[in-house]
Amino acid sequence: MWAFSASGCRWLGAGGSLAIAVGGYAAGTLPVLGGGPLWEARGSALTVAGALLAYLGLTLLVAAWWRYGVLLARGTRDGVLATLACWTAPLLLAPPVHSADVYSYIAQGGMVLEGHDVYGAGPSVLAPGDLGADAAASVGGNWTDTPAPYGPVFLLLAEAVVKLTGGAIVPAVLGMRLVALGALALIVWAVRGLRAARGAAGGDSGSGGRDGGPAGRDGGSGVSGGAGGALWLAALNPLLLVHVVGGMHNDGLMIGLMLSGVLLAARGRWVAGCVLIGLAMMVKSPAAVALLFVGVMIARRDGGVRGVLKGLLLPGLVAGAVAAGATLAAGTGFGWLGTQSVAGAIHTPLSLTSDLGLALGTLLADDADPVKGAVQNLGLLAALAIIAALAWRAWRGRIDPVLGLGLSLVALVALSPMVQPWYLLWGTVVVAAVAWHSRAGQLLAVVSAALVYETAPSGHTPWYGFVLAIGVLAGGLVWAWRDRWPAGALSAGGPYPERVRSR
Repeated sequence: MWAFSASGCRWLGAGGSLAIAVGGYAAGTLPVLGGGPLWEARGSALTVAGALLAYLGLTLLVAAWWRYGVLLARGTRDGVLATLACWTAPLLLAPPVHSADVYSYIAQGGMVLEGHDVYGAGPSVLAPGDLGADAAASVGGNWTDTPAPYGPVFLLLAEAVVKLTGGAIVPAVLGMRLVALGALALIVWAVRGLRAARGAAGGDSGSGGRDGGPAGRDGGSGVSGGAGGALWLAALNPLLLVHVVGGMHNDGLMIGLMLSGVLLAARGRWVAGCVLIGLAMMVKSPAAVALLFVGVMIARRDGGVRGVLKGLLLPGLVAGAVAAGATLAAGTGFGWLGTQSVAGAIHTPLSLTSDLGLALGTLLADDADPVKGAVQNLGLLAALAIIAALAWRAWRGRIDPVLGLGLSLVALVALSPMVQPWYLLWGTVVVAAVAWHSRAGQLLAVVSAALVYETAPSGHTPWYGFVLAIGVLAGGLVWAWRDRWPAGALSAGGPYPERVRSR
């Protein structure tokens, strides 16, 4: 049937994106002030109808994406970039969907312009008439008084958007969407570059390389074969489209800069690569994990004690210099060093360590917070141990360093004290670049399809969102069990010049 062809998937997904956008005008994360005639709250009947339309569109998008991935896995060659354009275009002028975080970004940009300490106070300090005050009125209750956990590079971008738009809500939101589109372009460029490098090194199964899959299934460069599949999991992922393009989360910019830095490092331009990773850290700090695996690339390339010392020290020195320079240039101060844990004080149901700690604390103590904090810290220690183990395996040549980075970021998210659905993209996009058709890639696709349902178009997290997510997760895991993708992509190797392949 046409609907199950690659072309049918393209237009089915575009219809889904359009339904999400149209539904968002009634049930999206609409601003409290300054939305004008289009972006304003509707009556309850229209809001319910908009939500139903948006959920229908989301389901169509997920179904089209999943079928499209199966076709790519079977060797279909199709215009993946054309599909990405069709699925992205309907969201460009839509109001924010599935999150109100963009209003925090705009308000924080206004705080910088108005001279407030963005690392010492929250958006509530903005007075009526201040730039960003309208956006501050739409910030979710948990974040109104929360200092910014973001680095000065992102705050400079937010400040520039507010300055150019005068803080008017609709232009400012669309300005932040342009930033998100730039992040998407960086992700596409980096994923294609890493796939091309992997294919040239013989790592694609389509070229009979290490992945060991059937010929033609994961091969080639450009946007066919392996690159098309990688873009399927990385850029066409509904979790990314909804939360980076639709919701404008700055995680997309962090990922784009980080992965671009990894690509440059893989090409031997490790100084430029570490500069980009340093900029990514100054958007959100988890990008710092990439420095460890860039260090592994350097250590394996140079070999010996000199290579190890160079890999351990120089990436951190370069990125640290970038961080210091960006902070001084922004004039926001080094307060970001003390606000990296503020989000962890807010309980999110997706955090396993927070849920476990709260349950144990309720059972074992009068005050659950100390027990919860201890379990959260143990989770972070476990994540660090996993990251160290993956780095060791990468250094020994037992796993691709880029894949090790992706799995490390997944582990960090799984064991963090605060987890949001879009955090899964940190590691998923990286894994997609080198191992989209692996067992890990298949499981990350299943979890991505489930998590996209966790938040409603309004940005809230209703109970039925978790029910839908659990249903999709269960169905996806059954499918993955019955139709397993090969695990050969998890083997050692990759596109990186090294003097010593094993030790």
